Amino acid sequence: MNRSNPLGTRIPLIQAPMAGVQGSALALEVCRAGALGSLPAAMLSPDVLEQELSRLAEHSAGPWNVNFFCHTPPQPDEAAALRWREALRPYYQQFGIDPDSVKPGAGRRPFDADSLALLERFRPAVVSFHFGLPEPALLDRVKALGILVLSSATTVEEARWLEARGADVIIAQGSEAGGHRGMFLNDDLTAQLGTLSLVPQIVDAVRLPVIAAGGIADTRGIRAALALGASAVQLGTAYLLCPECTTTPIHRAALASPATARTALTNVFSGRPARGIVNRVMRELGPMSPAAPAFPLATAGIAPLRAAAEQQGNGDFSPLWSGQNASGCREIPAYQLTAELGSAFSD
Repeated sequence: MNRSNPLGTRIPLIQAPMAGVQGSALALEVCRAGALGSLPAAMLSPDVLEQELSRLAEHSAGPWNVNFFCHTPPQPDEAAALRWREALRPYYQQFGIDPDSVKPGAGRRPFDADSLALLERFRPAVVSFHFGLPEPALLDRVKALGILVLSSATTVEEARWLEARGADVIIAQGSEAGGHRGMFLNDDLTAQLGTLSLVPQIVDAVRLPVIAAGGIADTRGIRAALALGASAVQLGTAYLLCPECTTTPIHRAALASPATARTALTNVFSGRPARGIVNRVMRELGPMSPAAPAFPLATAGIAPLRAAAEQQGNGDFSPLWSGQNASGCREIPAYQLTAELGSAFSD
């Protein structure tokens, strides 16, 4: 493995996998520009995932990454679901929604044997995991395929855990990053460090290449990450306004507004901490609500409120994912954005 660029791409940059706002179209353009495009799998049905992997395998100009979650799905808990519906009852009343009509949602799929079968068929160059790693038997089979295994660490302890259990590359996810925190050893938010603090500590703690993620929005941020010892960088928020993203109009409007100055970690949308632009439900119920059920069960309660509010043109109940630095968000093609960011590696 080339430690200076472990990804096997011309540009040592990963487009962060962003479930719910992108598919293979974004990943393909990033790959065409010479970086590593990513496909998030956690919210895709098996059939749709197969279709997206087929597109990547057929059209990609270089290596590509598939991202999976590694959470343990919680057991149904009717008492917790009832507490959540009660917390949301005033909002249901506002929109004329019967709380008893709210049904469990599909949630998010963790990596499993069916996922492995798709990897064995399509053989991506890279697979990344969030919330740890798959069980050892599954991970061994992934590695036997010759696939480069990445996983996110939000603390030095997590980085050491990943190294000891077979990860090839560590993604150091600073607290500035948008979307779900990759934390998996505990739920202590006070242990979540910013990128500038986290990256050098992980670089010093493990022998593996380290990829910096969180708060990186332009060439200046990339150079800073490299100076701290990172072998590559990962960016997500910067791509959210690209036309290849499926970001909703409401989400796009928020990203292009002064609202991006205020983000927070919240569990009200899924049950697990994730960073997004502060909106009404985050202000009034959280941002960290003790009533939210375990990940990903909170999603079902919020979903009808999100749909009703978005029909009225507002994002009061929408997960407006964004990192703390949205200054790199521009409505330009992903190929152009990637090429511009890539100039940081040749200066």
